[in-house]
This record gives sequence, C-alpha cells and structure tokens, in this order.
Amino acid sequence: MVQTANHNNSSHRKRNRSLGVPELIAIALGGMVGGGIFTVLGISVSMIGAYTPLAIILGGVLAFLAAYSYIKLGVYYKDEGATYSFYKRTFPESSFSASLIGWWVVFGYISTLALYSFTFASYAISGFAFADSEWTRKIVAGAVILTFTLINVWSVKGMGKLEDLMVYSKLLILAIISLVLIKNTQTSLPTLLQNNGDTSLISVLIVASVTFVAYEGFQLVINATDEMESPEKNIPKAIYSALFLAILIYFVISLGAILTIPFEEIERNKEFALAASTGDILGHWGTDLVILGALLATSSAISGTLFGASRLMAVIANDGYLPQFLGKRVNRIPVYAIVSMATLAFLLVLAGSLEVILEFGSVTFLLVSLLMAFANFQIRELTNSSTVITVLAFIGLLLGAVLILYYEFGREPQQMLFIVGLYALLTAASWLYSRGRDTQIGN
Repeated sequence: MVQTANHNNSSHRKRNRSLGVPELIAIALGGMVGGGIFTVLGISVSMIGAYTPLAIILGGVLAFLAAYSYIKLGVYYKDEGATYSFYKRTFPESSFSASLIGWWVVFGYISTLALYSFTFASYAISGFAFADSEWTRKIVAGAVILTFTLINVWSVKGMGKLEDLMVYSKLLILAIISLVLIKNTQTSLPTLLQNNGDTSLISVLIVASVTFVAYEGFQLVINATDEMESPEKNIPKAIYSALFLAILIYFVISLGAILTIPFEEIERNKEFALAASTGDILGHWGTDLVILGALLATSSAISGTLFGASRLMAVIANDGYLPQFLGKRVNRIPVYAIVSMATLAFLLVLAGSLEVILEFGSVTFLLVSLLMAFANFQIRELTNSSTVITVLAFIGLLLGAVLILYYEFGREPQQMLFIVGLYALLTAASWLYSRGRDTQIGN
C-alpha cells in the first residue's frame, strides 16, 4: 500500500531556519568533493587509463539520474529523514523494508566517513618519511574524525559557517590546481588514447559505477530540511547546482592529471596520487597546494556527512529501528548519533582497506538510490515525475551495482565476501529490530 496522505506534516513544524542556499550547496559539495577525485583517481587510472575522465562524467550522469528521485521525494515529503523516511512513508505497511534501508544507508554514510578520513590521513602524512605507515595513517584518520565530531556537537550554525569557509576555499584551490595541471601538460589526449591499449566498455562502466560514491553527498541537503529556508525551492536548486559543480571539478582535475602525470606514478601512489606525483612537475609549492586542497576537501566532506547522516540516524532510532539512545538530542543536535557514527567509521578504518571501503560505499548508495527510484516510480503522479527518467534511473543504478559486484567477483573474491558478509550482518540486524518493533507495537 502506498502512502498518499499527510505528506506535508513535517513542513508545519517550527524550523530554526539557519541554513540558506550557500550553506546547502556547501553541505552537498562538502559531501561530494571530498574523498572523490583524490580517492578514485589512482584506482581509475590503473583500470582504464586515459578513459578516466569519461568514466567520471558517466558516474556524474548516473548521479543526476539518482538525484532526480531524491529531489522529487524531498520536495513532496519535506522530511529530514530523507532516504529512510521516503521509503517508510511510501510503503508504510513494511516495517522490515524501512528498517533495512535505514541500516543500509546509515552504514553507507559510515563507509564514506571512513573513506574521507582515510584519504585525509594519506595526504596529511604524504610529505613525511612515514607516509607508507598504515597505522600512522589510521591514527591520523581517527584524529580528524574526532575533530569534526566535536565541531558538529558544538553548533549547527557554527558548522554551517565553517562548512562554507572550507568548501569555497577548497573550490578555489582545486580550480588553481586544475589550471596548473592543464598548463603543464606533457602529452595530448589523442596520444594517450592511442597508447592506452584495449579498454573495454564494461571496464569504463565499472569505473563509472565505482565513482558513484564520490557523488553521493548530494542527498545530505535533504537531511537539513528542518533547518533550511523554502525546501521546495532550495532542495532542487542546491542539489543540481552542487552536482554540476562536482562533475566539472572532477572532470577537469582528472583530465589535467592524466595529461600531466605519468600513469605509473598515479598507480604507484593510489592513496595520495596527486600529491605524490606532482612534485617533479609543479615543484614543492604545487605539491603543497594539492595537499591543502585534499585536506580541505576531505575535511568538509567529513563535516557535511556527519551533519546530515547523524540526523538521519536519530530519525531512524526514534522510530525504533536503531538503539533508542541514538535519537536523543541536546539543543536540537543529535549528539549520540554523531558520536556513534564517528566511532563506527574509525572502526571501519581500522578493519578495511581503501578499495574495500570505496566499493562498499558505491554499492550501498547505488542500491539505496535504486530503492529511491522505485519509491518515486510508485507515486510518480503525486511527485509529478517523469516515468521515462525514473525507469531509466532504476535500470542505470541496478546495472552499476551489478557491475561492481561482477568486478569484485572476478578480481578479489575475498573482498566481495567481506562486502557480502557485511550486508548479511546489516540485513540480520535490521530484521531483528523490525521484528522487535512489530512485537512492541502488537503488545
């Protein structure tokens, strides 16, 4: 049964309208332009070489298709629970479905926190002799998670203004890096393509699917519905603007990198490819600029993800699908959810590798976005959505998830087992909580 009534209840709640369009775009860009280009560049070049910019554009197209349903549902429901709440309210009779998507999306965000903090640490220590020390990298990752946990617990307004500063500063730095890379090109794109060898369309599509996690931060805007001005106008404005800027930034930097830096250099230093590879070409100041850009990018991603995802976790906990203490707030801030997300992200950093975290995050958000497209399709007349676009999004997102799992099965089956095992644990936990909630309601 589809939920069709009372969709605007949340819009009547009294809001503390402290976040305008600049802050919302900053939150979305903070979530997207974070670990993104700094994380996927080395992995992408090792797989498809000169076709990396094309894969990044295709990943962005997939993100636009996913964003379409998020925006339509966000404007219709106006609920800060976003992904979870949209599915729960569209299919109110299935408590397990609501619990499952809640657990999946929360741990998807936790994986991106781990990804961004891992990337931050890799760049932060890249200039030191202990740059290859895995444990040093993980300790630094924990320190940056702790720092932004304290900032998010401190103040919504303070977080918003700091996010503005970090995001728009990093955009300026990334623009400079792009121009410098393009100016110092060592070859041409036709030459690279000619020498690239055989690259299959499947490989390009796999990389495009893996890069999807670099765009997932756009939905964090919806988690701030209760703290924004004019959600019906600002949700689409902020998300579409941020996605366009993210695709542009990723494309230009990836193009500049493959034209300037030898592929073997990028592949050898996957975790901090840009910083490790620009010293000989751009000089010491160029390396420092890349490192600064990476630190700002990952910092704002950590902050924005903690902000939006912690509010989602609190909503799910208040509904009984997560431990109840996670829903408690102090001065409207979900302190326990913020601290719990940070702790779990650090544990994932300790347990996993960069590639596993990246691929788990990509598959998770592809599957969750797939479910959002399905929900939007079910009420497309109410959300005034295009059937063609919604169906196209569903097919594209399903293909992306299948391609990543296919790639893992053929290349690293043990990593696939880790990912599948993690999904099994999350699914079991979500089933237990949904059953416990149903039992409690029945009594």
